Amino acid sequence: MAPSNAAFVTALTTAALATVGFLAYQASAAVPTEAHTSNSSSATTSKAPRSRQNPTALPPSSGTGTRVVYSLNGNRVWLVNPGNKVTRTFEVTPGNVHPTPGDYAVTSRSGAVTGTDGTPVEHVVRFTSVDGVAIGFSAAVKKAATSSATPVRTGGIRESRADGDAMWSFATIGARVVVIR
Repeated sequence: MAPSNAAFVTALTTAALATVGFLAYQASAAVPTEAHTSNSSSATTSKAPRSRQNPTALPPSSGTGTRVVYSLNGNRVWLVNPGNKVTRTFEVTPGNVHPTPGDYAVTSRSGAVTGTDGTPVEHVVRFTSVDGVAIGFSAAVKKAATSSATPVRTGGIRESRADGDAMWSFATIGARVVVIR
């Protein structure tokens, strides 16, 4: 006997949600309680301090026009309008998998999902992947209740909820993301 249309649609919906959950798992990371340190990855870079005079100044090597600028060394993001004026800048906490410097475009967004560690996250803005790990910005709704003893490769670049709101409004599908050292 053939399954009913409703059962078939339910099965497809369940498979789609599982896929989205898995991708969100890869794109998210727990909000760390200590400073981030990374030990290896071909796309990993060492962290060096930004200018001691003004660490929030937009780096000159970040291009022109409307864009999100993400500094790997500075763990900082700038939202830049068409006139090359910074509308917002904020610190972020990256996961343990990092993109290589370059120009990207926002490829997908999710309003609310569960991260790899079980942490609810919102305003997920993805722009690339590294070795199968999705890389993107997200804001933790609350800290995970438990932690895993097994390290998980994560590409989530965590921001505060207020900064996540600003990113969500600014970085729609196709928006330019410039990753710099």
